[in-house]
Amino acid sequence: MTQHKLILATDLDGTFLGGSDAQRKALYDSLNARQDALLVFVSGRDIDFIRELVREPGMPHPDYVIGDVGTTVAQGRDFVPMPQVQDAISRRWGDSGARVKELLKDEPGIELQPTPFERRVSYYYDPALLRPETLTKIEAAGFDWLLSAETFLDVLPKGVAKGPTLLRLVEELKLPSDRVLVAGDTLNDLSLFETRLKGVAVGNSEPKLMQAIDGFDWVYRSPHPGAAGIADAIRHFDMALEAA
Repeated sequence: MTQHKLILATDLDGTFLGGSDAQRKALYDSLNARQDALLVFVSGRDIDFIRELVREPGMPHPDYVIGDVGTTVAQGRDFVPMPQVQDAISRRWGDSGARVKELLKDEPGIELQPTPFERRVSYYYDPALLRPETLTKIEAAGFDWLLSAETFLDVLPKGVAKGPTLLRLVEELKLPSDRVLVAGDTLNDLSLFETRLKGVAVGNSEPKLMQAIDGFDWVYRSPHPGAAGIADAIRHFDMALEAA
């Protein structure tokens, strides 16, 4: 079995896909050249988006995918769902989509996203109009909520988010947790950092995330944006490819 020196679990938008063309190419080329790295995409994006993404020339292909803000888990090569992790999320959610939409149909400051999701309901929100009572209503109904980028409101199964799902995947695959590096840039990545795994908040991270991770001394704050921040953290944590 390959001994992974680096298990990179990274957000996409603003993180793995962030930075300049040259910065992305440098990171992607280095990952493609490695035999000792395992790549996990951990994103709010769905599987269809990721399937199209990896068709781009030079884009590293993930070994595993955690999509839909932690509610979808799949193998990366063929995007086949991993029931040993995903089924528990499905059971926790049940058939709650219609219930959530009915619950929130008259709430001000939110607009349902047009894309349907299987194990979450997602909205756009207006920070000036969203009421705390709306979030309280979500909690009282037995769900979790997540705000990010001053734009997105996700209603999720209780206890499900990027971080908890990543921990379940790491456990299922019996991966060495000390080799995992998580990377993100918005509040929907906070749960990744709450795992206490090694982490990097890239240089373009939203201020609210930086405030939320104050005191998280296991998280490296890179001054570099997106892909360059990830590459910086790989060096910082001594997870770089060793010279031949």
